[in-house]
Amino acid sequence: MTQILKEDGKTIIKTGQRIDTMNAGQFEKDIEPALQDQGVDLEMDCTELNYMASSGLRIIQKTMRTVTMKRGKFKMTNVSPEIYKVLAMTGFTKFMTVEQKA
Repeated sequence: MTQILKEDGKTIIKTGQRIDTMNAGQFEKDIEPALQDQGVDLEMDCTELNYMASSGLRIIQKTMRTVTMKRGKFKMTNVSPEIYKVLAMTGFTKFMTVEQKA
């Protein structure tokens, strides 16, 4: 289940366990309100995320692009080694900030 929180001037999107073909559309609708503000400081907290399909990658790329066009900041945090590996293989780590779980 996706949660959107506001903390210390930034917006945090807490993902659920999966972003796949079955729930990608709902995930995209859930996070849409967080993308409306100019200059939003957006953090996608992936603590619970353990699976992401290509549809999830598309949403993350679109989200990052939207935030950047509105002069905001975007980063992914608490990314598992498995998800990080997918992001690195697809080149996402070259154009966005991705922080692995400690």
